[in-house]
Amino acid sequence: MNFQRGKRHEDLEMNLVPLIDVLLVIIIFMVVSATFARTNELKINLPTAEANVPQEKPVMIEVVVDAAGQYVVNNKRLTDRTVQGIGVALQAAASGEKEPVVVINADANATHQSVVNVMEASRVVGYTHITFATQAGSGK
Repeated sequence: MNFQRGKRHEDLEMNLVPLIDVLLVIIIFMVVSATFARTNELKINLPTAEANVPQEKPVMIEVVVDAAGQYVVNNKRLTDRTVQGIGVALQAAASGEKEPVVVINADANATHQSVVNVMEASRVVGYTHITFATQAGSGK
């Protein structure tokens, strides 16, 4: 026997509003009752040291070698293309510095011998710090 003929059963739902209210009150209580303690800073006297004065930058000698085998040392074109002539120009460009850095900026089409001549001239005059200038590739 069904005594509730026209009534439907409603779906049960959980009401979340009271839960949210309770959680909000708990959060407010925790924030108000929390103590924010400051940590004491340490007072430290750091030791002192006397460092050496940084060394000056070395003298840079730029040697440009073009595709035709011409040499330019610090923007001065050389007429003497021999190893001895290049060495004399390197010594003049160093202006008495003991360890200058020789930067070889050679054209991609320059001969291998032209670059070797600059390296040999650097070795003859006693300059051992040699580097090559390059440019970023085009990604071919």
